[in-house]
Amino acid sequence: MTGLVLKLGPHERVLINGAVIENGDRRSRLAVMSPNANILRLRDAIHPEEVTTPVRRVCYIAQLVLSGDVTPDDARNQLLRGIEQLSQVLTDLDSRTQLELASRSVVEGQFYQTLKHLRSLLAREERLFALGPS
Repeated sequence: MTGLVLKLGPHERVLINGAVIENGDRRSRLAVMSPNANILRLRDAIHPEEVTTPVRRVCYIAQLVLSGDVTPDDARNQLLRGIEQLSQVLTDLDSRTQLELASRSVVEGQFYQTLKHLRSLLAREERLFALGPS
């Protein structure tokens, strides 16, 4: 089977191509067969007031594409510029790998994958901010 499989908990919500879908009382799985569907788990959504760090800012731009609030063409340059800026600071091998994958996903128009790769950097960014200036 191809496509994206979403595993949803009870009453979990997901945004698919601008429509909010809420799961019922039991866990379930949805197979999304459309190759370019825009999907965002609402439990993972970053709210505007939470956009307080560089990684969150770039994640938010990708999220806006998935929610349908920004067109891919309008977001592409902002995302690539943001990823380039992050690569100037996050220089470890793992971060570089995730940023490269995120950049490739943007170029390919795979914004769900872009967001997935960028979100993997959130914990690292949080640790760096906790350390404070060096």
